[in-house]
Amino acid sequence: MLAIIGGSGLTQLANLAIERREVVRTPYGEPSGPLTFGRICGQPAVFIARHGYGHTIPPHEVNYRANVWALAHAGATCIVSIASVGGIRADLGPGTIAIPDQIIDYTWGRKNTFQEGMDSPVVHIDFTQPYDAELRRILLDAARDAGQAVVDGAVYAATQGPRLESAAEIDRLERDGADIVGMTGMPEAALAREKGLPYAAITLVANHAAGRGDSAYGIHFANLEDILKESMERVRRIIEMICLKK
Repeated sequence: MLAIIGGSGLTQLANLAIERREVVRTPYGEPSGPLTFGRICGQPAVFIARHGYGHTIPPHEVNYRANVWALAHAGATCIVSIASVGGIRADLGPGTIAIPDQIIDYTWGRKNTFQEGMDSPVVHIDFTQPYDAELRRILLDAARDAGQAVVDGAVYAATQGPRLESAAEIDRLERDGADIVGMTGMPEAALAREKGLPYAAITLVANHAAGRGDSAYGIHFANLEDILKESMERVRRIIEMICLKK
C-alpha cells in the first residue's frame, strides 16, 4: 500500500477517495494526525499531513518517529514524501519539481532513530543512497507518462527551521553541494530506512533560496501560495499515474 506524507501546501489529497480515518497510537507519541485511508485510481493508499491537517505543527516539532511508525503499522509498503523547498541551484527556480537523490542533514535535537534504550540492539543502517532507487525510478517514469517535467536528482539540505535561512547560510549550503533546501527531509528518510520502507521524495520549489534570484533581498511570501497550488496539481497527476501503472 502506497503511503503519502503531505507537506506544506498538501494537507489533504484531492484525488484520494476516502474510505476511513484512523487514529493510531504509537510507542513514540502522537502522529501529526489521523491516518486517512482510501483509494487513488482504484489502488489502496494512506495519507498523513506532516504538519497536521490544519498546518499547525512546525518542522522542528513534527513527530517524525510516530508518523513513520504509524504508516508502517498500517501496512504501508513504501512512502512518497511531498515537500516544498527553496531552490539554490540556478536552474531550480519557483515551480520546478525535483526528485532528489541525496541529503545533507543540518538538523539537530530531533528524535532521529527508533534504536534507543539499553535493551535495544545497535543497528547501523546503510544510508549511502538515502532515497530508494527503485521508488525514484517509479516516480520519474510516472512523471514522464503524466507529461509532467521534473528534474532527476538534487541534493536536499535539511535545515532545522522554523525560520528560513540567511543568505550567508545558503552560500554555505551551496559550497557543501546542496541544490535545494527544506526543513522536513530528515530524520524522516532515515526513519523509513530503519523500518525497511522504500522512501522517495517529490520536492516542489516554492521560492528561490535566500540571496538567490528574486529572493536576493528577501523572500516574497505573497507569491508562494499560487506557486504551490499549481505545483501540487502536477504532483497529484504524478501520484495518479503511479497508481494507474500498478
